[in-house]
Amino acid sequence: MPAMKTLKVATWNINSVRLRIGHVEKFLKEHKPDLLCLQEIKCQNDAFPEKDFKKFGYGHIALNGQKAYHGVAIVSRVPIADIEMREFCKMGDARHVAVTVPGAGDVRVHNYYVPAGGDEPNVETNEKFAHKLNFLTEMESWYKAHKNKKTAKMVLVGDLNIAPLEHDVWSHKQLLKVVSHTPIEVEHLDRLMKSHSWIDVMRHFVPDDEKLYSWWSYRAKDWAAANKGRRLDHIWITPAMADTPKSMQVVTDARGWERPSDHAPVIATFKL
Repeated sequence: MPAMKTLKVATWNINSVRLRIGHVEKFLKEHKPDLLCLQEIKCQNDAFPEKDFKKFGYGHIALNGQKAYHGVAIVSRVPIADIEMREFCKMGDARHVAVTVPGAGDVRVHNYYVPAGGDEPNVETNEKFAHKLNFLTEMESWYKAHKNKKTAKMVLVGDLNIAPLEHDVWSHKQLLKVVSHTPIEVEHLDRLMKSHSWIDVMRHFVPDDEKLYSWWSYRAKDWAAANKGRRLDHIWITPAMADTPKSMQVVTDARGWERPSDHAPVIATFKL
């Protein structure tokens, strides 16, 4: 297998892959990522539109589907290996899938859909919020076990459902008590990042003091004019890949397509 010179990885919470398969086709034709990591596919494995992806040129597929809820997938136009699906919190949710990309020097790609956490940021009264924090804690523990592997080349992507920085949300002050930007969530995410000294690829290209979003609510009549966004989607890399980021793009146009997902795709390209 010839070595790849670059690796282009995209992540997108598609909010039902079958409903938006036309959007996915358009995106793949225009941007041609090597791997597309999808969250909220909302179908079981046998209902996933594999034939469509093969027709698009993405015949290498790793699935962790779930009927009606959640579900994640990685589709690739290059060979993948060592497919893994980890269950977190013993909840039976399909929220993780990982693959190795042999042609990219055995880079390991992890795709996540972290629980949203419900509406109330209180672990005593909101089981969904408690689940979210427990999920992040378990992720942290898992990656701590990898930390001594200095040469491990890993990419972590997905809808992590947390906008950690002040300029990852449209109003830091107004969202401090809103799930996705509360201090306790940010603290958990920070501990997760430190668990393997993860590098935030999006903020590698966009300074912390500049606004950066990947999600805009359906509630706004004109999402673009209101621009009340949050950065819920992330791409991280391990220190062994620190010198590889080449470019990053939030494909904001996709949020304006007909009947869109409320998330925009995010793409990162790495030089190998």
